[in-house]
Amino acid sequence: MIRFPYGISNFQRIREAGFLYLDRTRHIATLEEAGEQLVFLRPRRFGKSLWLSTLANYYDIKTADQFDVLFGGLEAGRTPTPERNSYLILRWDFSKVSAQGKIEQIKSSLFKHLNETIKAFNRDYANFLQSSVDIDEDALASFQSACNIVGSSGQRIYLLIDEYDNFANEVLVRDPHNSRRYQDLLEGEGILKSLFKIIKGSAAEGKIGRVFITGVSPLVLADMTSGYNVATDISQQARFNSLCGITQAELDGLVTNVLQHCGHEENQREGLLQTLKQFYNGYRFCEQMEKPLLYNPILCFHFLRHYQDECTAPRQMLDGNLMMDAARIRYLAGQPSGKGVVERILDEENTITLDVLESRFGVEKLADLQQDERYLLSLLYYFGVLTIVDTDMLGKLTLGIPNLVTRALYVEELRQRILPAPKDRIAVANMAEAFYQSAELQPLADYLEQSYFSAFNNRDYAWSNELTIKTAFLTLLFNDIYYVVDSETALQRRYADLVLMIRPSMRRYPTLKDIVLEFKYLSLKTLGLSGEQVRGQSRESLTQLPAVKAALHEALQQLQHYRDVLAEKYREPERLHCLAVVALGFDRVVWQGL
Repeated sequence: MIRFPYGISNFQRIREAGFLYLDRTRHIATLEEAGEQLVFLRPRRFGKSLWLSTLANYYDIKTADQFDVLFGGLEAGRTPTPERNSYLILRWDFSKVSAQGKIEQIKSSLFKHLNETIKAFNRDYANFLQSSVDIDEDALASFQSACNIVGSSGQRIYLLIDEYDNFANEVLVRDPHNSRRYQDLLEGEGILKSLFKIIKGSAAEGKIGRVFITGVSPLVLADMTSGYNVATDISQQARFNSLCGITQAELDGLVTNVLQHCGHEENQREGLLQTLKQFYNGYRFCEQMEKPLLYNPILCFHFLRHYQDECTAPRQMLDGNLMMDAARIRYLAGQPSGKGVVERILDEENTITLDVLESRFGVEKLADLQQDERYLLSLLYYFGVLTIVDTDMLGKLTLGIPNLVTRALYVEELRQRILPAPKDRIAVANMAEAFYQSAELQPLADYLEQSYFSAFNNRDYAWSNELTIKTAFLTLLFNDIYYVVDSETALQRRYADLVLMIRPSMRRYPTLKDIVLEFKYLSLKTLGLSGEQVRGQSRESLTQLPAVKAALHEALQQLQHYRDVLAEKYREPERLHCLAVVALGFDRVVWQGL
């Protein structure tokens, strides 16, 4: 059995206890060449902490006698660099700093964390230091003392900072309409700026030999630039694209091993890989399209560990540890331009492009964040809920949702905004569950007409179109427990609007249906009717209107093609239901099955 290191970011424990370790140590030599002070940004739960632990064990002067045990069989063990095991390691984890309370409370939490790590540093390296570090109530003084004593002892510090932006970003997200606390942390002689000035000065004096900083976004970095303007950001350098994350080749080997453990046939391999690809793949962190797309490691371990233990896929594809990302989407969607951006992102027919990713924006740009979607889109990229999918003919970046797990976060955000009352969301979930088993659209259509459409404001009505209707159905029907839910699914170079195909592990439940929906939208002006006239007619009479008949006919012709393709692929035509749906303004819905 593979011992998956789910939630374990301690390199030494992983290596000594025989957990799976995907070797990234070939990057160590390249990192040494890249610079002495580096910044590496990646989304949450992507393996950054494990990489810091790897660096700590490789460079720590105390682990020299364990080098062969820890790095034997790894690339760094075969070709070590001259700097191995030559530093005193000081590591900070800013995710442990509380963002609660006023600025003095945050400062106290930061100072407590710094002092605790400096005390441990003083204790661990006592044999390498000429004297003890003075621990002061002011942790900045403690840090300065540590740097001075290390320098006078003829040693050098390798400073590792994990989640450098965590608590500052939490301050911002928790209090989006009042950035004062955030500004107090970073502006003028703010705590973080002062701290990084000491880092910069101590590095210049040779007391700190190397610095490696991880985080999620460059927002905080921009605000402390004047205090720390010497770091090289390697986040988008193509050579480090796969420093964190799982590659396709690595996943292929893991899936093969898990299937063999369960005694499952090789013919199940392709379906399993396809599920993992649809839900967890799609991340690219550079502009070179030839670089491989990456999988989210913690999600893959969540899935594979469950499969290995139970010999079936987990019921929930989204690991609860990633639900915190929903708060960041909610914060950005709450900006004045945010809701429109979320809806555009879900529209796969129209691509989203950026000239460049914004990388040096600070708190002074918050006004732009509220109005300029370039900043919103860039932050969504850094949070890992958008990724680089292509470049256009002018070299602009095309951004898109990386996978279905991430799409679920966007859909849930829209669902929360359109259906804020829990009782409404429960009612819709019950109607959707009935639809999955019957493909009978009437209860959902009645709900759309009577309740859901009223949630759209006048602006939505003025700009309503086929996309708006598709988004409404996507919001109501999205369910990644039972389905692979996709919009604009490619079916032999033609695209279906919304496809709900039963997940391979759920096909054993015979009542579930495969469902394909094709949408058409007719404005009241096109129909030559008022909203009151449309609402006053039965669905049967509306279906006989010439424009409606034509729209249904066109949709049914498209559905016939999709049905042929899907029936051949899944070999269960009796479970496949295809529905042509026509919206008449935001007033009525009619449909016809194939």
